[in-house]
Amino acid sequence: MAIASAWQNTAKRRLLARRIRRLLILMGRQAWSRPRAVATTSPRLLNLALQGGGAHGAFTWGVLDRLLEERRLVFEAISGTSAGAINAVLLASGLVENGAAGAMEKLARFWSGLCGQANSDALGGGLFDALPGFQHLQHAGFDLIGKFLTPAQFNPLDFNPMRDLLRTLVDFDRLRAEGPALFIAATDAATGRKRIFTRNEISLEAVLASACLPQVHQAVEIDGRQYWDGGYVANPPLLPLIHPAKADDTLLVQLIPLSGFNVPNDHVGISEGLNRIIFNAPLRQEIAAIQLMATRNVAPFARHRFHLIDATPTTEALPAGSRLVPDWRVASRLRLEGRQAAEAWLADHRTAIGQRATADLPALFL
Repeated sequence: MAIASAWQNTAKRRLLARRIRRLLILMGRQAWSRPRAVATTSPRLLNLALQGGGAHGAFTWGVLDRLLEERRLVFEAISGTSAGAINAVLLASGLVENGAAGAMEKLARFWSGLCGQANSDALGGGLFDALPGFQHLQHAGFDLIGKFLTPAQFNPLDFNPMRDLLRTLVDFDRLRAEGPALFIAATDAATGRKRIFTRNEISLEAVLASACLPQVHQAVEIDGRQYWDGGYVANPPLLPLIHPAKADDTLLVQLIPLSGFNVPNDHVGISEGLNRIIFNAPLRQEIAAIQLMATRNVAPFARHRFHLIDATPTTEALPAGSRLVPDWRVASRLRLEGRQAAEAWLADHRTAIGQRATADLPALFL
C-alpha cells in the first residue's frame, strides 16, 4: 500500500509539473515574461475589485494575466473576497517580488497546483482523497454534503489544499511591508459583521478566512474571533477603494450572475438561485450607498469612475456546483476567456482610464 501510494503521489507531482511547464510555455508565447512594449509617458492608476466565485475565479486569473501585460497600468489598490481575495494576494505578492512577470507566475502556479489536487471525473484528489466513501460524488453532490453534515463531521482534519499553496507562494511578511493597498473581506461567524483586512493585517489565515465556505471548511480563527467566507458581507469591498484608496478608477471583475432568471423548481436550481441572491446582495448594497453619496455630491464618491469586466455570460453556462471543484480543463478555458474579455475591454476602454467611467453600476445592479 505504501509503495502504491508513493507511486501515485509521484505520478501526480509529475503530471502537475508537466501542466505548469506547458502553461508557462504558453504564457511565454503571450509575452508573459516580456510584457508588451507600450509607451510609458504617464501611468494609468487603477483599482481592482475582484468578486469571489470559487473555482470560477480562474476567469479572473485570465483577466489579471492580460492586464499585467499593460506597462502603463499601475494597480493602486486591490480588494477581493474568497477566490477574489486569493487572486488579489497572489497578484500583489508577485508584483512586490518580481513585477508583472512575478505576478503572472504566482497566479499560474496557484491555479495549476489547485487543479492538480482535483480530478474532473471522480473528485479523486485533494479533499476527497482524504475522505473515504466520497470519491465518486459529482459536483452537485458535493454541494449537497454541506447541507447534511458539518465540516467537523466530513472534514475533521480541515483539509484545505489552498493552505499549502498559499504558504509556499506568498511571503506574507514582505507583503505586509510593501505593495499596493489591499482590502480583503471576511465575515465574523458569531456576529455576521464585516471584517476588512488591510495590507498591514494580511496573513495566510486572513485569506483562508475570506474563502472559508462554512459548509465545507471549519471557521478560521484570528485574534480569538471565528471567520467565514467574506462573500456574505462584501463581494467584493468597493467603499475602501474610493476612500482611503487614492485612484479615481476602479475595475470590477464580476463572476456571479445576477438573479432574474426563471424561478427554479429543483433542488440544484434553487441552491444556485439562492447563491446568486446571497453573494450579490452585499455588492448591490455598496453600489446603492455609493450612488447615494454621489447624488449628494460627496467627494470622492461623486468623481469616482467605475469599469466592469463581466464573466457571467461564461459562468452562468457552467454546471451547477462547478465553482466548488477545481477542474483543470474548466480552469484553462476560464483563463483563456478571461484574457479575451480583458483584451476586448482594453481595446474599447484603455484610454478611458483616468478620463471617464465605462460602466453604470447602479443601472446594472440596482
